[in-house]
Amino acid sequence: METVIEINNLTKVYKNGRGITDINIEIYRGDIFGFLGPNGAGKTTAMKIMTGLIKPDSGDVKILGYSVLEDFEKAIEKVGCIIETAESYPYLTAFENLKQFSRFYDNVDNKRIEEVLELTGILKYKDEKPRKFSLGMKQRLGIAAAILSKPEVIILDEPLNGLDVEGMIDMRNIIKNLAKKEKTTFFISSHLIHDVELTCNRIGVLYNGRLLNVDTTKNILNNYASLENYFISEVERNGRI
Repeated sequence: METVIEINNLTKVYKNGRGITDINIEIYRGDIFGFLGPNGAGKTTAMKIMTGLIKPDSGDVKILGYSVLEDFEKAIEKVGCIIETAESYPYLTAFENLKQFSRFYDNVDNKRIEEVLELTGILKYKDEKPRKFSLGMKQRLGIAAAILSKPEVIILDEPLNGLDVEGMIDMRNIIKNLAKKEKTTFFISSHLIHDVELTCNRIGVLYNGRLLNVDTTKNILNNYASLENYFISEVERNGRI
């Protein structure tokens, strides 16, 4: 299996004592890796380090063999991401937003823009401005932007926030299809246990800034009635550190 993301001894602790401590994970080509943990567990901190938004106290992240600390441009070149919230230009249309983003890439034309708008279910709203969009619609536009350049790695922080049931199913199918057909590697954070269970093939449990365990979804569900049972078991077994 080809390792696409390597997280080595990653630590970032804030003045209030929160953050992450000594995180180690390997993620392989085509994985849909779920970073599962409650709000405040440190998921977003790890993802901000992965995408160069903050620097760790120690440790490193390599994406496609390149360190985000030492060779950031090469590490992030084939990465699409949404961290915390999906941002857009409120006074440009959905199409114009993606047109603006396309300027950063060599391989994105109008046909590709329409393709991702259709894929995320908002093609019919392409001439509307996102300041009028619901939270779920803004999230769909953010996903469209994240997959615009056909990246090899996609990092999504709480991607299902604000989506209705139909939207969640659509996003789940998009993620699974890209992983299966394009071998796109996903790193997804969520506190929504049910959605992680239905979406991800490997899961890491993060609690109080520490990684408790990493396992395949298949193996977890062979041994526990549900991912929720597994999560509770892991937290209790580790003494709510």
